[in-house]
Amino acid sequence: MNAQRILSQLMKQAGSGQRQKSGSSGFDIKSLLGGGALGMLVGSKRGRSMGGKAIKYGALAGLGALAWKAWQAHQEQKSAPAEATNATDQPLEQLSGERQETRSLLILQAMIAAARADGHIDAQERAALAEQIDALGADDELHAWVEQQMSAPLDADAIARAADSPQAAREVYLASVAIVDEQNPMERAWLDQLAAALKLDGDLCRTLERQTDESPA
Repeated sequence: MNAQRILSQLMKQAGSGQRQKSGSSGFDIKSLLGGGALGMLVGSKRGRSMGGKAIKYGALAGLGALAWKAWQAHQEQKSAPAEATNATDQPLEQLSGERQETRSLLILQAMIAAARADGHIDAQERAALAEQIDALGADDELHAWVEQQMSAPLDADAIARAADSPQAAREVYLASVAIVDEQNPMERAWLDQLAAALKLDGDLCRTLERQTDESPA
């Protein structure tokens, strides 16, 4: 599969949308992101208008670095010593080869699950999203995987089991926060369920959530 390529394209969409929104006080996500795959994931099909909160989608453009920054801030708040890291406990952008592909696939899985958390994606919308991801260059294997993810039961525990490091868990949660509307009870419940499965404490979750509000243009 070529998950890393697709995630990279989505991150570029997020960065482009973040730059375009500068100076705008209100807009809908579809106009912000051009109705592409990321626009559909974050809910343009539902006509969601997020106003200034749309800054959070820019967090996807620097996902790994922002998750790492949140962890450092969390450690400073606790006055805790820095923990040792291994080869997998690195930001997404610093991984390479198979490790980056595996992490990218997990983050895509989390993003799709977050987009489905309110239960409003119908068959037509699933097909449209798959088409948009194909347009980004998905190969046949990834296309089939996306189709499967759109109909598979939501399983926070399965996503958590696939997170091979604390950093991967933080990135999964941050990507999910960037997709959902925290004011929607079903989507908020999914975030809470995911946080529990990932074994992220409440203070760290709140720090990660703040990153989506403070991500730079």
